[in-house]
Amino acid sequence: MTHSGNPLSVEFCSLKLDSPLVLLSGCVGFGEEYTRVKGFSNRDVGAICLKGTTLAPRLGNPPHRVCETPMGMLNAIGLQNPGVDHVVREILPALDFDETRFIANVSGSTVEEYYEVTRRFDDSPIDAIEINISCPNVKEGGVAFGNDPDMSARVVEACRRATRKPLITKLSPNQTDIADNARRCIDAGSDGFAVINTLMGMAIDSETRRPVIGNNQGGLSGPAIKPIALLKVHQVYQVCKAHGIPIIGQGGVASVEDVIEFLVAGATTVGVGTALFYDPLLCRKLNQGIQTYLAQHHLPDVSVLTGSLVLNGPSAC
Repeated sequence: MTHSGNPLSVEFCSLKLDSPLVLLSGCVGFGEEYTRVKGFSNRDVGAICLKGTTLAPRLGNPPHRVCETPMGMLNAIGLQNPGVDHVVREILPALDFDETRFIANVSGSTVEEYYEVTRRFDDSPIDAIEINISCPNVKEGGVAFGNDPDMSARVVEACRRATRKPLITKLSPNQTDIADNARRCIDAGSDGFAVINTLMGMAIDSETRRPVIGNNQGGLSGPAIKPIALLKVHQVYQVCKAHGIPIIGQGGVASVEDVIEFLVAGATTVGVGTALFYDPLLCRKLNQGIQTYLAQHHLPDVSVLTGSLVLNGPSAC
């Protein structure tokens, strides 16, 4: 759905966005990092997902935290952040909510922590709340919330009780059945999804025979994961379309073609993350490219692309 005659505008969880592009959590700090880049403007994106936030401040993991890999990047930052109270009191008031939408990213080690962080963001100007359910559950032996449909639903249900703001659940690809997990999260109260989070990976230094990442393993992002992300968006969309639940499609987006592919697979908006590290002004180019694509294909607006995938036939597996 578009508004104001802008072919790039979309509606996501009842929020009006001027572009289908979303800056992903962890890639732009708390919304202020890229404002220092000459030529960058928050008006070039529909929304910005802020850095993952926990109840108490966290120092994060030991170095190395980031490692470049073929066609991607490993990261294990460890949710370094100043804590939700500081974010709400000191950071949010400095953001310009007239330029774009801002989405908080909530992380936690227990269901109770997710609830409390969400509750504190509820009493703030934040536009929506993204739930990072890829965190380890300390009460259940470290199993990630997002890899177990029961635990995923419990987190969403708790956050739903804590806020009336739109809830976006960030789904992990490191699970058996992402569509079933999405179904459970919808029943628990999720208003939207971010698909996908990073895949777990490792890099090894052949000379020292030790992992390059201080945390031993990290999340893999970048173009290498795009084919997986596209399939997961398509699978989740099959569950979401009957409920009108929108998706942020993400994973390896670096070109206009990537954006179009995610929209066609079922995404309403498309997340840009790792690519920003080598081209901070990428979003302006992507917006121009999307408009060119719409004109070339005689399409009225970007929303008509969502879920327009034409399958070749029944899948063999």
